[in-house]
Amino acid sequence: MHVPDGFIDAPVSIAAGVAAAGAVAVSLRGARRELGGTSQAQGSGGERAAPLAGLVAAFVFAVQMLNFPVAAGTSGHLLGGALAAILVGPYTGVLCVSVVLLMQGVLFADGGLTALGVNVMTMGVVTVVVAYAVFRGLLKLLPDTRRSVTVAAFAGALLSVPGAAVMFTLLYALGGTTDVPLGKVFTAMVGVHVLIGIGEAVITAATVGAVLAVRPDLVHGARALTAPLKLRVGGELVDAPAAAAAAVPAAGRSTKPVWITGLVTALVLAGFVSFYASASPDGLEKVAADKGIDRNVKEHAAADSPLADYSVKDVDDARLSGGLAGVIGVGATVAVGTGIFWTVRRRRAQDPTAAGAASTPAL
Repeated sequence: MHVPDGFIDAPVSIAAGVAAAGAVAVSLRGARRELGGTSQAQGSGGERAAPLAGLVAAFVFAVQMLNFPVAAGTSGHLLGGALAAILVGPYTGVLCVSVVLLMQGVLFADGGLTALGVNVMTMGVVTVVVAYAVFRGLLKLLPDTRRSVTVAAFAGALLSVPGAAVMFTLLYALGGTTDVPLGKVFTAMVGVHVLIGIGEAVITAATVGAVLAVRPDLVHGARALTAPLKLRVGGELVDAPAAAAAAVPAAGRSTKPVWITGLVTALVLAGFVSFYASASPDGLEKVAADKGIDRNVKEHAAADSPLADYSVKDVDDARLSGGLAGVIGVGATVAVGTGIFWTVRRRRAQDPTAAGAASTPAL
């Protein structure tokens, strides 16, 4: 759903950019708490939060390269707001998606530079807000189990995608550069993105479930779970004594295996699996072509980038060119993301009011 330059006029694009900048500023403050390592669940592992958040951004970048077919001649890809919010928190999640969109726009000419604010609002802010609100709401109603976290993640991700489509329709209503009936835009956008939302939900639930299975302490949305350590006694599982359960605190366990596994997975997805992604236009591209929204589209300012269109310039082999671009993108995203999140966390550590702010709930 990367909006190119020319779909939305300059005044609305500027207004969206201002709103996006405000959302990022608020998220920077909120992320200081999420990355600060002051919660009981995270314990002393706060210093590992920044690399993990950078990894989440890189993983979102990689999975966004995997377009999957959703209807005749149409494909979709992960937006990532729900996944990022549940794994690292809503404020950090907005920053993760924003970093991905920035890297895609600057390096790969994907999503207009003047439309960056529009894309941050639709793909970042709206998806995070909708997904996390649904996620937290369902967790209040469902049993306090890991399965409930996965189910809530599925529902939040499913609804976040049509939510982003509604946001685009609203911005188009305010500043669309073509004269297309709003009803047709709304129906087409929401209809196709409900289907894409199913794919988003499956990917999000599968990823969250996988992390829950090995390191539930690393899932921000699962920190409230109280899962006592189980011991097998006489063939039956019983709750372990409190002393035994506290013998190996989660915060004391290394996150290096998780980080390495996640990075390797992202590199494989972007560098190899992406070659087999659907070549059909995504939901927005298809609707724009069918309804005429793209009549005033402008060439991307970074169209001459050596990595434009996710290929390496002067590398003729399509598989190698796309794979190298994917690997470079993952590397650049994890490096930039980790640097940003590390800076955010360090600023919080140096903030004399951090202790008081730590008790403020996130979102």
